[in-house]
Amino acid sequence: MAMPFIDLKTQYQALKPKIDARIQAVLDHGQYIMGPEIEECEKKLAAFVGSKHALAVASGTDAAMMALMALGVGPGDEVITSSFTFVATIETIVLVGATPVLVDIDPETFNLDVKQIEAAITSKTKAIMPVSLYGQPADMDEINTIARAKKLFVIEDACQSFGAPYKGKRSGHLSDLGVTSFFPAKPLGCYGDGGAIFTDNDEWAQLLAAIRVHGQTKRYFHPHIGVNGRLDTIQCAILCAKMERYPWELEQREKVAARYTTAFRKMDIRAPLVKSDRGSVWAQYTIRVPNRDEFQRRMNELGVPTAVHYPSTMAEQPAYTKLVRAGKLPHATLASREVVSLPMYPDMTPAVQDQIIAAVEKCL
Repeated sequence: MAMPFIDLKTQYQALKPKIDARIQAVLDHGQYIMGPEIEECEKKLAAFVGSKHALAVASGTDAAMMALMALGVGPGDEVITSSFTFVATIETIVLVGATPVLVDIDPETFNLDVKQIEAAITSKTKAIMPVSLYGQPADMDEINTIARAKKLFVIEDACQSFGAPYKGKRSGHLSDLGVTSFFPAKPLGCYGDGGAIFTDNDEWAQLLAAIRVHGQTKRYFHPHIGVNGRLDTIQCAILCAKMERYPWELEQREKVAARYTTAFRKMDIRAPLVKSDRGSVWAQYTIRVPNRDEFQRRMNELGVPTAVHYPSTMAEQPAYTKLVRAGKLPHATLASREVVSLPMYPDMTPAVQDQIIAAVEKCL
């Protein structure tokens, strides 16, 4: 059997009785949209990250776009964000009519370089959207300090880092608004698209709840522009079941990552530095290799799947080249040419991991 890049089948088998029972309960009560599992899931998510409010939404992309809408970001505004991320980060900024301002990354963590933020701020800047890439939170305290001084909003893009520890807090609850994704391949994933928004602000939570249902505050009354941003009841039922195992899975991800790191240090292989005051949920375990195409080809021959997160900077994406503002991005550009991700999942056995490590050593 081929080696999986992410093993969702083994995870499901471990949770099968609970997941099946949860799905059956939704089928029995028939409330497929905004059923009781929505509120239950939101309470569990909020409790886990420590936020006052959590709103389950249709995807991580919807979560980011709705957060921007709630803050009134629109035409004429600029949002500072990372140049090295998944396209949804800048896509949502463009969709609300604002301009993404791309900042280079810290070459050690691959997250937004906080030292470059102030130079990117203009009179049009309305928000900063740092991305917690590969599972590690960005320098959120420093970013929040800059934002407060400049009277800007901060939206934490925690789509890859849900629940990662950061100075006694958890990713998703490190700024004005936090957004995350429950895409199946994420550390906490449902069985389709899904996401959530976190905040302590009562007014924003109320507004976001309206935006989620077409801007509606009561039936057929729409005082706000909104979207169809609801998360299906079945997906929330699945997330409720998965949340019971999630703390254990985070511990296992850390063990797998630590084992990789120990082995790769002996080979002088570079991976993102995880700073001592925070952790990572290891959405990906990503290394840098100078001859990536050849490396991937040889790994494939040895039966080990790999992936690239991500093969270009956002400034190089053809749909966005004229819609973003970006300066020089040397570190993001180099990273996009060298990064390659290895299989990473909590149920990985030492034997499988040894096979991966041995393959990497052969392919260097």
